[in-house]
Amino acid sequence: MPDSPPAPWLRTLDATDCVRAVTGRLRAPGLPRRIGPAVRAHFAGAPASTAYVFTLLVTWWTLRGLSPQAERALILSASTNLHNMRENPIQVLVASAFWTEGGFPYWVLPQFLVVTAFAERRLGTARWIALFAIGHVGATLLTVTAISYGIDHGVIPYRVAVAADVGSSYGGTAIMAAMSFLFRGGLRLAWAGTLVAVLAAAYWIGPTFTDYGHLCAAGIGLVAGAAGSAFQRRRARRAGQTVA
Repeated sequence: MPDSPPAPWLRTLDATDCVRAVTGRLRAPGLPRRIGPAVRAHFAGAPASTAYVFTLLVTWWTLRGLSPQAERALILSASTNLHNMRENPIQVLVASAFWTEGGFPYWVLPQFLVVTAFAERRLGTARWIALFAIGHVGATLLTVTAISYGIDHGVIPYRVAVAADVGSSYGGTAIMAAMSFLFRGGLRLAWAGTLVAVLAAAYWIGPTFTDYGHLCAAGIGLVAGAAGSAFQRRRARRAGQTVA
């Protein structure tokens, strides 16, 4: 029997692998003809990322048709702030992930259609959804707990308990952090270190509860990626497979 393909967390890449893959595709003949099929294959291999971005665009367009007052009321009703989490936790945990506050979600498009779509293609859709959900829910719960503690001890003003907090950033951050374990060597350290450094700098420059949530999401993603990688490596060794 042919050997089965390695488990997702074991198909790691280093910088040389990435450069070789990119240059090989660019140098191969017929580049213009291959762009369209490659894009279609990319989106087909990342259905959750593609569907999620489409949903965010639909909800963003929906908000554009509302008055500012109605838009504010809808966003607040879906927010995972302390008040809503005490009243309707399940409802807002789900709803908050599918709305964006503010203007057009420019940063969401490359993040989910390129970066996290790569993670989905490597890990599979089920793992991608699980990572997103764990990051979104876990970071939200940690953030709300910190806000509750801060309000009870007079460190945070009560208005934060009813502030707007919606979007994809916690789940997306967790996936990007877990992606560190799709790489190996210096590339893994560079990816994880850059992500954590950027989030930590944002928190240090102007700390908000959202910045705190991003750091929590990154920590959750790193733990999830490390656990998944360690579990599959253990299984591979027990099966007598070679692990790099």
